[in-house]
Amino acid sequence: MHAFLLRHRDELIGRCKAKVAARPTRDATTAQLANGVPLFLSQLTRTLQAEEDGEAAESILISGPAGGDVTALSEIGVTATAHGKQLLQLGYSVNQVVHDYGDLCQAITDLAVELDAPFSVDQFRTLNRCLDNAIADAVTEFVVERDATVAVQHTADVAQKLGFLAHELRNWLQTATMAFTALESGKLSIAGSTGSLLKRSLVALSALVTRSLVEVRAAAGEPQKHELFALSAFIAEAKDAASLDASSRGCDFLVMPVDSLLAIKGDRDRLLSALTNLLQNAFKFTQPHTEVLLNAYAAAEHIFIEVRDHCGGLSAGTAETMFTPFTQRSTDRSGLGLGLSIAKRNVEADGGTLTVKNNPGAGCVLTMSLPRHEVQRPASGASP
Repeated sequence: MHAFLLRHRDELIGRCKAKVAARPTRDATTAQLANGVPLFLSQLTRTLQAEEDGEAAESILISGPAGGDVTALSEIGVTATAHGKQLLQLGYSVNQVVHDYGDLCQAITDLAVELDAPFSVDQFRTLNRCLDNAIADAVTEFVVERDATVAVQHTADVAQKLGFLAHELRNWLQTATMAFTALESGKLSIAGSTGSLLKRSLVALSALVTRSLVEVRAAAGEPQKHELFALSAFIAEAKDAASLDASSRGCDFLVMPVDSLLAIKGDRDRLLSALTNLLQNAFKFTQPHTEVLLNAYAAAEHIFIEVRDHCGGLSAGTAETMFTPFTQRSTDRSGLGLGLSIAKRNVEADGGTLTVKNNPGAGCVLTMSLPRHEVQRPASGASP
């Protein structure tokens, strides 16, 4: 058989490439074949040559014993391991790993039948032993690498989710703390707007914990609930929550009037968290004694909520990365670089978009775009 394989090596490799190319979403590439069929074919040929020469030990060294060797990889095991790892990196499945070696077995059998080349039972046993060991080692490495990759990604996902939760908890705690500090001075009434802000912050903290539980349930397949609420009330709430932060940072905060008939549909707490993060970002980066503008309006079928600052404009490449988690744009490391990433995630979860427009030399505008709705009015003749 070894002479047959040497003589028809190019033909066999060509047939394997054709079989690979015929499978859906799979192309035979130089990288995919580097530790695959050609190398295995050479090792199979050497194994058969060693057995025909009576060198059983050399045969086992090249291709391993029947059932494999748990203590040390053969030459075939080493290259099959590299092949399995390579296929995972190329995005292939374990099914395709197995088929790669099965293609060669079929190609050898088909060509032998076509040319009426007789092989002994022992030669077929050797072929099957080599294939079994190669497939086992390739699949084992594929699964090990895949599981390791999944574990790393899972760890990263958990870290990001914990970072999101910690960031939002800190935001509301900060607002509640500033409100409490203002009340503690004794100059403000607990029944006034600052007291109301403290209460809303505590309610928001409770809602954040509740929403986290809802997200866990949603991951298990439970549907999420959305509500319709007035845009004007939503903007007023965002203004109250952000005013103390603006004051503490020494910047002016201007909120434009909002059409009372406009409404948004979605998770109110989640969208408020998004807008709060946009405002905090604006207060953080706007230049001292400049203005941050909050403007909400409708155009066609969308509602736009703009946060405009005077940061001086974005540096080259910043717009493309500013929504990436754990990306920070300044030397201020008080946060985690998650605010804009959280805002984008929250807005998109309710069918909207979050974009940035750079005004070089002036500042930037962050815009939430959401489907337009209107406040539901009482039916004619109904009690107000």
